Parts: sequence; structure tokens; C-alpha cells
Amino acid sequence: MKLLVTGCQGFVGSSAAKYALSRGHQVLGVAQSERGHSLQGMEFTRCALDHPELIHAMNRYRPDVVVHAAGSASVGYSFQQPREDFLKAVETWGAVLDAVRKSDVNPVVIFPSSASVYGNPTLLPVTEGASLRPISPYGFHKVICEQLAQEYAQCFGLNVVSARLFSTIGSAQQRLLVWELFRQAIDDNPYLTIQGTGTETRDFLHIDDICRYFLGIAERQPKGFWAVNVASGVSTSVRTMAEIVTRLVGNQKAIVTLNRELPGDPKHWQADTSLLLDLVPYQPDDITKGLEQCVAQWSADVACVARGLIGGGTEVRS
Repeated sequence: MKLLVTGCQGFVGSSAAKYALSRGHQVLGVAQSERGHSLQGMEFTRCALDHPELIHAMNRYRPDVVVHAAGSASVGYSFQQPREDFLKAVETWGAVLDAVRKSDVNPVVIFPSSASVYGNPTLLPVTEGASLRPISPYGFHKVICEQLAQEYAQCFGLNVVSARLFSTIGSAQQRLLVWELFRQAIDDNPYLTIQGTGTETRDFLHIDDICRYFLGIAERQPKGFWAVNVASGVSTSVRTMAEIVTRLVGNQKAIVTLNRELPGDPKHWQADTSLLLDLVPYQPDDITKGLEQCVAQWSADVACVARGLIGGGTEVRS
């Protein structure tokens, strides 16, 4: 297949491009900056997503799949800058949908949405048909993006998959929960601090598994609008993740919980993956294997760079 990946320099975009190339597919990356675009084997176009050049790129390249990986990526940031988060999420997505509409091609368009659209689900595991009750600006903006996708599917015949990601991990993602757990596990403090209770649960999935699901869904060539949970279907507590990470780095730190409720943080997440497995009959490995890969890579990176990169006492948002 031929993939066009927006936001090809970010975590999800670069991971999707790299994974597709490793499986023999062709990739055109799109970003506003040329920084870090030199992924071997990937073509690259520099343009803003609301610029006519994106339409020209689609007509020239004729992708089978568009993966829109540009946009906002932080619940915390959405509380600090809700309008900016709206622009990064909704405006960029609308620009991509309209570029596809105006182009001469009709690819499968994959939108990495988020389980944040569910907020705090009333029933677990949560199905795609559950009520959408976001509890953060980030989540509200993802809901709006999904509504835009439905609009363009129904009114203009686009084929759009909203891939609702839950908790993603990967060694290139040096932010969020698992990375902060690792940072604390290797610093000099005698304890590791979690801001919540540690009993909060998440549905973790490694980025390579997510990319495999993206390609598998695209190969099915779904028509119209689809919302699909992309997750492992397994619930793991934040404390358990902390214990696994400390064990992997060979450290036995005491875990301290501050029992704080943070805005936008759901208490429990677990996906019903029945639809996903119907589309792509693949069951990922236990999340411990993905954690091992992350910790091994991060440990190697730390050994190769200045020790000043390792901070101490970082509180972990669950």
C-alpha cells in the first residue's frame, strides 16, 4: 500500500511510517518543518495541512491510506490552552478531511482518536457504542473531530476510521506515565511518587501493535465511518506498571501515592476489542514485553548521554 502520513515527525506519525516501511509499504511523510524527516525510504513533503500543496501531494502520490498523526497530544496542555488545543486538534483535522474531499483520490483515512472521548466509562470493558462523555478539553476536541469525520463520510463519501487509542507506550515516547516511571526508577531518590492512588487502571498497548492494527484495518478497506477501539483489552493498574518498571531496571523503590485527583484523568480504562479483533485477528503480547523493549532502549540511551538528563522526584500523572 501507499501511505500518506501527516505529522510524520511526531511519535505516532514517525512510528507508523517506520513500521509501514519495514513491512514493504511506501510512505509519503508530510510536515510543516523539515526537521527530523530523514527516515530512510520515506518520501517527504513540507507543507501546512491547510495549504493547497497537500491536495497536490495527494493527487501526485495517490495514497491508499492517509494516517493523520498531526495535532494535539496532551490532556494537561488542553486545560492550560484550550483554544490552542482546539486549533491543533480540530482545525488540522478539518484541513486534512477537506484536502481529501478536494483531491482526486478516496483513500482510507485513519484518525488516531482517543479513549478520552469516553471520559469515565460507566461500564467496563467499554464498547464503541458507549456514551461519549469527555472530561477534558482534549476529549471534547476528539469528539468534535469524530463528528467531523462522520460529516465527511456521510456528506462527501469519505472512508474514515476513528481509531480510539487508550494508553500508548513506545521507546520514542519520552513523556507521559511510563517514561516518568522509568525516570524515577533510575534516579537517586529512595521512593517513586505517583500523584493518584495507584489503583487507577489503564489499557496499555505498544506502538508497534497499534501500527500493525492500523495497517490491518486499512487492508480491510472499510467504507464510510468506523469507530474502533485500538487497545489490548487488558486492564493494568498504575501501581502494577510502576512495580514492573522498577523491577526491569533492577531497583526496589518504595512507591508513594499522593492520592490526588487530576483534572481530565479517568479512574479506569479497559477496552472491549471485539470489533478490532474481527477486523484484524491479531492478539498482542502481554504489555510486559513492550515495557521490556522501552526500558532497554531508554537505559541504553541514558548510558550514551549526559547524566544530567536524569531528573529526580518527578510526580507521575496517572
